[in-house]
Amino acid sequence: MHPHSPPTGLLLGQTARTVSRAFDEALERAGGSLPVWLILLNLKTRRPGNQRELAEAVGVRQATLTHHLNSMDKRGLITRARHAENRRIHVVELTEEGEAAFQRLREAAVAFDQQLNDGLSDDERGTLATLLHRLARNAGADQPTTPPWAGLAES
Repeated sequence: MHPHSPPTGLLLGQTARTVSRAFDEALERAGGSLPVWLILLNLKTRRPGNQRELAEAVGVRQATLTHHLNSMDKRGLITRARHAENRRIHVVELTEEGEAAFQRLREAAVAFDQQLNDGLSDDERGTLATLLHRLARNAGADQPTTPPWAGLAES
């Protein structure tokens, strides 16, 4: 490391905050937010069977998920119903408006990803992904799980 180079963790943290803010703004312009996007994405691509599975897939606590689902229900993006065989379980599904919101946010996410990767070759993107995974491992992260956006470009 060059003696005047910032520590990798500091540089990565600053970059992550900048990218995260820009992504949040892109989703906001499309009428959503990161939590709404991740919930819609998981409902669309993974179809979790209940709210507990959905919370795990999105990576939030059930209480936090319930807060977001209440808001999304009021906006007409989702419906929640009791499971026919186990009344303690709520099944969450997209409405027609939820499907439309998913498409808007998907377009915003894909456009943001294209903007973010502008000028990077496929090899550079691969190297970046490898390095980021290595940094996460070096920081003590467990094995990577399937992210909630896996398969997004194919959906």
